[in-house]
Amino acid sequence: VQLQASGGGLVQAGDSLRLSCTASGRTSSPYVVGWFRQAQGKEREFVATISWSGSRSYANSVNGRFTIRDNAKNTFELQMNSLKPEDTAVYYCAAAYGKTSYRQSGSYAYWGPGTLVTVSS
Repeated sequence: VQLQASGGGLVQAGDSLRLSCTASGRTSSPYVVGWFRQAQGKEREFVATISWSGSRSYANSVNGRFTIRDNAKNTFELQMNSLKPEDTAVYYCAAAYGKTSYRQSGSYAYWGPGTLVTVSS
């Protein structure tokens, strides 16, 4: 599966932003999608994931502010509300074949190019 993320940009603290991840290729097989982010000088970290059945999981730092959605057309969205400067990072979507979602980046074999989100204070 190939992935393409979009929707990043520069916003102010408290604003909202929506990221999209479009999957193509062998999308007829069950797969799950996760969102990760990497701030400058830091390791990549888990943000959110959604399983084949629609079960969602979030990092504590974004729980209640971010929402991951499956738009059922091989497009997955990450709605980010109440953004904070510490949310500034390159955001990546990732995919793994199967029905169980994962919080570990190593469980995902397919990655799209990142999209930069910058939140100013």
